[in-house]
Amino acid sequence: MEPDEIKRRIIELQIEHRDLDDAIARLSVQPGVDELHLRRLKKRKLQIKDAIGLLQAQLVPDIPA
Repeated sequence: MEPDEIKRRIIELQIEHRDLDDAIARLSVQPGVDELHLRRLKKRKLQIKDAIGLLQAQLVPDIPA
C-alpha cells in the first residue's frame, strides 16, 4: 500500500473505532443489554486498534543499523 492509502485507511479505522466506543458506552448503560453483542463490539474495537497500530508501523521508515 502507498503511504497515502495507509493514512486514509488509518483515518477510516479511527472513525470506526470512535463509533464503536460510542456504541459500547450507550449499550453499557442500558438495562437488559445483550452481553454477547457487547463483547463482540469490544472485540471488534480491539481488532481495529491492532490494525491501526500495524498500519502506523508501516508508515515508520526503516532505520539502518
